[in-house]
Amino acid sequence: MSTTIASVQQIAESGRWHIIDADGQVLGRIATVAARLLQGKHKPIYSPFMDTGDHVVVVNAKTVKLTGRKEDQKIYRQHSGYEGGLREERARLVRARHAALHRLGRLQHVARSGAAAQVAQGRRFA
Repeated sequence: MSTTIASVQQIAESGRWHIIDADGQVLGRIATVAARLLQGKHKPIYSPFMDTGDHVVVVNAKTVKLTGRKEDQKIYRQHSGYEGGLREERARLVRARHAALHRLGRLQHVARSGAAAQVAQGRRFA
């Protein structure tokens, strides 16, 4: 059995757009589906070192659900790199702040980048 590697032309021809409706769906479930589509793991031409993924658009991101008490307990952390530069924010506040700024995908962005592989290809999704 021979091993084949997808050509650039095959990758370009296989690129598709996917629309995911997040209305009432659980955040982590949407993130894993989006990460798989972005990486291209659903395709027979998948290679871990090549970008064989598709484009993903998540609609109704404002109405995504967090299960249990994660709305109040989940903490998003950012560090500036300086001493004492750790900022922490609860999911409820992140959602409220980004909704006011018309950027509704912050929770999905963090979840999707966490669901992707932690290698060079996965870091491109961040």
